[in-house]
Amino acid sequence: MHVHEFQDLMRRIYFHRDSKRGATGTFNWLVDEVGELGVATKGGDRKGLEDEFADVLAWLASLANVVGIDLEGAAMKKYDNKCPKCRRVPCNCSA
Repeated sequence: MHVHEFQDLMRRIYFHRDSKRGATGTFNWLVDEVGELGVATKGGDRKGLEDEFADVLAWLASLANVVGIDLEGAAMKKYDNKCPKCRRVPCNCSA
């Protein structure tokens, strides 16, 4: 599945609720999920970690839907198969 396909799936499942919640509310849910991912990285539960990564990706896609951003297009435009700063693969930027 491509990122745009996943984003479309999130739109079909959740946009009716996410659009009512708005950008700020949806962003707040994303931040909560990132916090849960941070906690999960400290534990040893692989399934829990996978679930939190999936939740962060889902809420990021939902936020992109609410604000009208093509997440895959934006990522490919910025990264274009190389580091956006030094333009190399692998990145050669100093820290």
